[in-house]
Amino acid sequence: MKTLIAASALTAATVLSLSAPANAQLRLPGLSGGVSGDTLTVDPQRGVLTLAPLLERTTPAVVNIAVTSTVKAKSNPLMNDEFFRRFFENAPNRPSEPQDRQASSAGSGVIIDAGKGYVLTNHHVIDDADEVKVTLKDSRSVTAKVLGSDPQTDIALLQIDAKKLTALNLADSDDTRVGDYVLAIGNPFGLGQTVTSGIVSALGRGGISRDGYEDFIQTDASINPGNSGGALINSKGELIGINTAIISRSGSSAGIGFAVPANMASKVVDQLSRYGEVRRGRIGVGIQDLTADLRSALDIDVQSGALVRQVEEDSPADRAGIEVGDVIIAFDGQPITDSRDIRNAVGFVERGTRHDITYLRDGRRIKTKIDVEQAPEADADSGEDDASNDNAFDEREGFNGASISAIPEGLDPSGGNDGVYVASVRIGSKAARAGLQKGDVIRQVNRKDVKSLSQFKTLIDDTDGVIALTVQRGRSKIFVAVK
Repeated sequence: MKTLIAASALTAATVLSLSAPANAQLRLPGLSGGVSGDTLTVDPQRGVLTLAPLLERTTPAVVNIAVTSTVKAKSNPLMNDEFFRRFFENAPNRPSEPQDRQASSAGSGVIIDAGKGYVLTNHHVIDDADEVKVTLKDSRSVTAKVLGSDPQTDIALLQIDAKKLTALNLADSDDTRVGDYVLAIGNPFGLGQTVTSGIVSALGRGGISRDGYEDFIQTDASINPGNSGGALINSKGELIGINTAIISRSGSSAGIGFAVPANMASKVVDQLSRYGEVRRGRIGVGIQDLTADLRSALDIDVQSGALVRQVEEDSPADRAGIEVGDVIIAFDGQPITDSRDIRNAVGFVERGTRHDITYLRDGRRIKTKIDVEQAPEADADSGEDDASNDNAFDEREGFNGASISAIPEGLDPSGGNDGVYVASVRIGSKAARAGLQKGDVIRQVNRKDVKSLSQFKTLIDDTDGVIALTVQRGRSKIFVAVK
């Protein structure tokens, strides 16, 4: 079984077999050749290929972090039961209540502002900490103040009061390319500062953490516990990411590690330094990736974008005229290639501001302004409703497990009484996997209005391939594709 481990670093995955004159500087494609110490060099005294000058300049910016926290003790289960508790209350050998204990853990951090003493690390490194100690490369140890922390990006901002600090410059991580040579500096297994190397294996990785804001840089480096919060730097010594997690069967490195890009971390730092939290924005849409099936069902002639499957009533998106089935292709002039792009773009802009948004509808490109308002607290996902009613549409596999009926009298659903009603959805069925839920009201089939159950059956029978349903769920409309 694959296991996601919160910890990150990089290991040597590139073997260089090169020779050069003893006093020469080696220049490789993609490496800066104009500044001494920014490239692999051959040490003139020893005649060996080395990155030592680069590391001497950058490693003082990476710190070790020691965290002390209180672990709540579990109470004796016998003392929680009234029947058993009365036997022990006056007994000479009464079981004692367990005491809370102190626990310690270790991680890494990166100094990003020497003047202000700002240190970046992971949220999971300092979460629930009673005390955070930062140890510099020169062995100085100082207590850090937690300025703020954001679990959804796994980024935390610390501040230390110390002189003569070294900071890393943040790179424009959008310029990072697969194949770039990278170095990771951290504190694996609490051993102390360690440097490893590798390449960028992939960009824009998601699906690593549930409900997180993701755009991970993937690397083939060794990722091990204790490297969390450490630096992923390019060959110029710029910070391109904060090492965060690994995928591993054993809990140790398997060559698949992830780092939060510097650009995302910078947006988080901006808000943590001002507010102590990330005040996320929202525009009131539910979105999903634009798959080949959805492009076919909706007759959309674009390869990328974020498909709008839900528009909340009286939300900024609703007021801006966005509808279910639109495809968002740009936000503030930046291209949107999938659902993660628009979520990240909106989630880090200031609340109460107005921004450009571009979307496609029926082949037309529409650009308008949209407000960004405060995002509500995330609600827990609701499970599928259990149902065992007979299925009225067995001939269409996409509806297998759903019972469709006319809208019951007296239901008075939001949005009116035109459409058909999803009376039940069997857990685990194809209808449930497509996204249908008990209580949904289907308003449209492939953007054609549904007035009655008989019309719905006709529209379904006349459609081959993927079927695009416009569904009323509560006060919101969503988009569901079945096939």
